[in-house]
Amino acid sequence: MSVIKVAILGFGTVGEGVYRTIHSHAEELKTVLGKKVEVAAILIRNQEKQRNISGDVLVTSDFEDILKLPQLDIVVEAIVGKESPHLFLKKSIERGCHIITANKEMFAHHGAELQKLAEENGVSVGFEATVAGGIPVIQTIRHLLKVNRVHQLQGILNGTSNFILTEMREKKQSFAEALLQAQQNGFAEADPTNDVEGFDAFYKTMILSRIAFGDEPNWEDVERQGITAITRELIEAAETYGLRFKHVAQINIKEGELKAVVKPVLVNQDHPFYHVEGVQNAVNVRSDIVGGITLQGPGAGMFPTASAIIEDLVFVCQNKLADVPKTTGFVSDDKTLQGEQEYWFVQGVTEKLPKELTVVDQSVAGFCILKAAKKDLIWLANKEEVLCFPILGEIKLIKEETLDSVAVS
Repeated sequence: MSVIKVAILGFGTVGEGVYRTIHSHAEELKTVLGKKVEVAAILIRNQEKQRNISGDVLVTSDFEDILKLPQLDIVVEAIVGKESPHLFLKKSIERGCHIITANKEMFAHHGAELQKLAEENGVSVGFEATVAGGIPVIQTIRHLLKVNRVHQLQGILNGTSNFILTEMREKKQSFAEALLQAQQNGFAEADPTNDVEGFDAFYKTMILSRIAFGDEPNWEDVERQGITAITRELIEAAETYGLRFKHVAQINIKEGELKAVVKPVLVNQDHPFYHVEGVQNAVNVRSDIVGGITLQGPGAGMFPTASAIIEDLVFVCQNKLADVPKTTGFVSDDKTLQGEQEYWFVQGVTEKLPKELTVVDQSVAGFCILKAAKKDLIWLANKEEVLCFPILGEIKLIKEETLDSVAVS
């Protein structure tokens, strides 16, 4: 067979980007694969809308028309929703097609099932585009897992939230003003809930967990917190200490169990996420041999996402059925469960604190930095008027010249 036939489900930003990239990089694909890649069909919703699609491509709103094609090798899914894409991809696998998806919500819910079905049918699943846009994080983790044991993943996984936090800090905007700017720039939907409340990052976190650890935590146990509580006042106070707010997802193993959290944290200029700005995404992987590595790049957009899909196209054509790692039983290097104290940025403390909570700095009115074990901070964090944010990495308290640099987890 000298031609690879591809169907694209959806012709929005991502679908069109894939179509255009297959045409613009036809020679590169032929060189790598030894075969010509052709788009045979495109699934669309509105037949009346004018699109710049070649006349020899089947354009249809009925997925069954695509399944009836005499040759179909790969199905690329780039549509909105959860259940319909799931059904389309199941049918594609049963037809004997490799599948590639950019749909993180669908894949977080149904990815394990699709991968199992693909294995049974001898085809491959590509899903690099479901996490961090154009950053090849999934392929990188797969390579690491050949020998390295991953201890922890941290990521800025949602470009919209990162853009809003950047705008609030750089332009002194309120959350509402920065959100409006994100919507006007096309970075946020009219209903931005999935982005600003952390659902998008949550789905991506579950996908990463399955890749890195072969399993995922109980969804109900994952602490998910968005960025809507972050104010300009908080951001300006954090800047006084040389800290920046970032919306970070983290997965690690604690006492043999997978734990995950998606929430705002603070980092200083020594942390790899400090300079990750705008719609950029980043993922930091910590493992036992290589140590820590950070991948950074565009988290969304037509061509960054198309890049991930095209690389997956090469991956699945080579029929690389990736082994899913098993959850490891090693003891994590995370020490917080043993009661090791962390540093916290806190707003709204108006009463005397118990001895378990050490005030490290209180030079900015209305704010303080505390040192405490998380278990001792829970009663304070439950107070409605108090906001508590963990500080990651290392911190130098510039307000106290006599204090040495302290390392925190």
